[in-house]
Amino acid sequence: MARVVVTGKIPKPALDILRRAGHEIDAWDSEEQQPREQLLEQVAGAEALVTLLTEKVDDELLDAAGDQLKVVANVAVGYNNIDVKACRSRGVVATNTPGVLTDATADIAMALILMASRRLGEGERIIRSQTPWQWGMFYLLGSGLQRKTLGVVGLGAIGAATARRARAFGMNILYSSRSKADSALENELMAHRVDMDTLLAESDVLSLHCPYSPATHHLMGAEEFAAMKSSAYIVNTARGPVIDEAALVEALKSGEIAGAGLDVFEDEPEVHPGLLECENAVLVPHLGSATIETRTAMATLAADNAVAMLDGEDPPTPIR
Repeated sequence: MARVVVTGKIPKPALDILRRAGHEIDAWDSEEQQPREQLLEQVAGAEALVTLLTEKVDDELLDAAGDQLKVVANVAVGYNNIDVKACRSRGVVATNTPGVLTDATADIAMALILMASRRLGEGERIIRSQTPWQWGMFYLLGSGLQRKTLGVVGLGAIGAATARRARAFGMNILYSSRSKADSALENELMAHRVDMDTLLAESDVLSLHCPYSPATHHLMGAEEFAAMKSSAYIVNTARGPVIDEAALVEALKSGEIAGAGLDVFEDEPEVHPGLLECENAVLVPHLGSATIETRTAMATLAADNAVAMLDGEDPPTPIR
């Protein structure tokens, strides 16, 4: 029997997988994030950690867990909360949950595109605040998507799923990515790969789907916003620090771009105060994978990863 520490509240089916495997489960059972000092005490002696993206897995946490730790199973596709190099130096395998949240996140990306381009957030705020309004020919005019260009930064699974949705709305697809997409996918989406400069200049909507790394930190900053159309929108369902939020605020306030839709933020859960002042920014609290089905699938995949490692088998989705 191995000791498995679950650092945040996860769906019951995932806990059942761990219990059926015969392991001792120590699970945090509150939706509130566990205090760091308490977390460091909880992980001591664990052979497996099932972590959420709100937990920072670094040297401090790994040291607190001890040398017997075998696996860190992250309940997220992104893993910028994990020091993968530190894990590897200790012989600890880190895993994530790719694939299962593709459609849910693409749905949110498309929702943000619609909300930003049609000014739906502004409209709802008017209704909820009981601000007087009246239909008018030029009242809250937004922008249609038909025959417009969606620029996708990172045509991976989520980027491609977002592009499929955009195609259904009559959009044309350009993309920029480290490598060329499979020709079958390009043909399906009628997508063309271009360099980043071209993508910025030609996109009516720019949707970010790249992983977060030092290379993509502040990928979108003042220079990039200046290169976009003044009528363009930016949507981010990737990771917050891909955008320089201070630069985005300036671009939104000056009219350098038309609007933004953000599901992720640079310093979550804090949001740049300037964004709160921008009527042309749609802001939602990291809901990309927030469906019952998706969160359950994520947690059960993480549990499967942990059980496989404890059984001496290869985990389904290790971080490469």
